[in-house]
Amino acid sequence: MLKLYDYWRSSAAYRVRIGLNLKGVDYESIPVNIAPGKDEQFAPAYRAKNPQMRVPALETEQGLLTQSLAILVWLDQTYPEPRFTPADPWLGAQVRSFALTIACDIHPLNNLSVLNRLKLEFSVGEDHVSEWYRHWIRVGFSALEHQAAERPATPYVFGDQPGLADIMLVPQMANARRFDVDLSAFPRLVAWDENARAHPAFIKAAPENQKDAVKA
Repeated sequence: MLKLYDYWRSSAAYRVRIGLNLKGVDYESIPVNIAPGKDEQFAPAYRAKNPQMRVPALETEQGLLTQSLAILVWLDQTYPEPRFTPADPWLGAQVRSFALTIACDIHPLNNLSVLNRLKLEFSVGEDHVSEWYRHWIRVGFSALEHQAAERPATPYVFGDQPGLADIMLVPQMANARRFDVDLSAFPRLVAWDENARAHPAFIKAAPENQKDAVKA
């Protein structure tokens, strides 16, 4: 059985949980508490397994995979149905463009390691860190909403079934809500997020439904 090194509130791990659920693949979740002050990702045993010291990491028969997009591509190639990315080259490129806007333009600037460095190395206050976070979400979401307006309305980002774009969008929307981003300017993104979060695979993957979730 696959083993997922996981953290309930990691948006990157959230993506992989959604992907595994959509593929119907059984896996064992092994929590790694990356919360500040816990820092289990830096423990020698985990560092030896995953020198990147991040989650997610997926243990397979062939070895350990890191980076959520690499894991999702591997899942799509190993378990072909349902497809995460369309076979059509043009549509597939659009899906990847959407996914990479989140994975490369928004998420890295808002990663926990970046936020901690802003606080610890540059003495940035909590209010300014939160505004930094919201700013990069607004920039990325504005681009995605503009692109969405150029396509016909669909239940999910690129059609009638969830795929890679939805896998990427839903965790980022969760982050946006957590940091009180005003989402009124992004009606298409909000509608897609609401549809996807009603899907059983997304419900099962939701942060609050994980065994290591911290209840409010």
